Amino acid sequence: MQPVRIRVVIGAAPPSRLDKALARDVPAEAHLSRSRIAKLIEAGAVSRAGEVLTSAKSAVAEGDAIDLAIPTEAESHIGPEDIPLHVVHEDADLVVVEKPAGMVVHPAPGSPRGTLVNALLHHCGDALSGVGGVRRPGIVHRIDKETSGLLVVAKTDRAHHGLAGQFAAHDVHRRYLAICHGAPSQGDPRLMGLPGISRGSGGTIRISTHLARHPTDRQRQAVTTTGGRHAVTHLAVRETFGAAALLSCRLETGRTHQIRVHMRYAGHPLIGDPVYGGQRKAGRGTLGDALAAQIEAFGRQALHAAELGFRHPANGAEMRFESPLPPDLAELLSALRGRAS
Repeated sequence: MQPVRIRVVIGAAPPSRLDKALARDVPAEAHLSRSRIAKLIEAGAVSRAGEVLTSAKSAVAEGDAIDLAIPTEAESHIGPEDIPLHVVHEDADLVVVEKPAGMVVHPAPGSPRGTLVNALLHHCGDALSGVGGVRRPGIVHRIDKETSGLLVVAKTDRAHHGLAGQFAAHDVHRRYLAICHGAPSQGDPRLMGLPGISRGSGGTIRISTHLARHPTDRQRQAVTTTGGRHAVTHLAVRETFGAAALLSCRLETGRTHQIRVHMRYAGHPLIGDPVYGGQRKAGRGTLGDALAAQIEAFGRQALHAAELGFRHPANGAEMRFESPLPPDLAELLSALRGRAS
C-alpha cells in the first residue's frame, strides 16, 4: 500500500529544529508524536521541495512546506497468543484490562512469550490500526509482573498519543491497594523525620523523593539525594492489624517500582516483596504463628492496581474503573481481619 502523504506548512516564529517545528505544526488529527516524527525523519520520509531531510536538527523557516510520507502499518514482530484476558472495557481506540499477577506486560529478555502484549495481539486482531507505524497495542504504562490490576492500552495512534500525554502530565488517576509490614502513622517521629516524608491532607502521608537505579543492583531502584527522577506517593492507612496494615496508595508520578521503593524507604515494606522486603519477618507475637507463617509464605508483593481514571483520548469523556482485590490478596486480608477481630 502507498504511504499516507501529509504536507505541513510551518507557521510563524517556528522552533529552530525540524522535529520540534513539525511536532508543533502537524495537524492534530495526524496524531504524530515528536518521537514518531523523529523516526520518520530517520527513515527518509520527510522532505522539503523534493529534498529529503535526514536530520531532526535541520533548520526551518516560516512558510516552509514540509512533506511527510507516513508508511502503512507494518506487522509486529511479536506473535499473538491465545491467552485469556479479563477485559473491563473496550472500544475502537483503547482497551482496559485486569492484568493478573505473574504476567509480564511486554516481551523482554527472559520473558519472550506469554505476555500481555502477546495476549492483546490475539484478542484485538485486525482492530489494531497501528501504533508508531506498527500494528501493535500501545503500552502507555506498565505494572510489575507480580503486581495485579488495571491497565489501559491504546489500539490506535490517536489513543496512544492522547494517553501518553496524560501520563506525562501526571493527569491520570491511579490508586493502588497494598498490605505492608507494620502500620505507617503520622504520629511516628522516626517516619516523619525521614527526608521527603510529610503530613498530607486528610491524615495522609506524602512521600516525595528522587528515585534512580540502585548503585550496585541494576535490577532495583533506590531513593537518592542526587539525580534520579522525582517521585511522589500519597499513603492513606485504611485498616491496621498490629503488625500489618492495608494501605491506599495514590500515585502522583509513576516511576518504576515507585510504591515498593517508597514503602521500603519508609520502613514498611510490602508483604511478600522479594526485592524490597529485605529480611522483614511477620510479627509472630502480635499475629500468632499460623498467620505469621501465612504472611511469610505469601508469594508476591501485596500490591494491586485498584483504580484507574483518565480522559478518553478520542472524545474527552471522563473514564473511571475499579478492580476488586484478587483472591490471594482477599484471602490474606480476610485472615488479617479475622485475627484482629
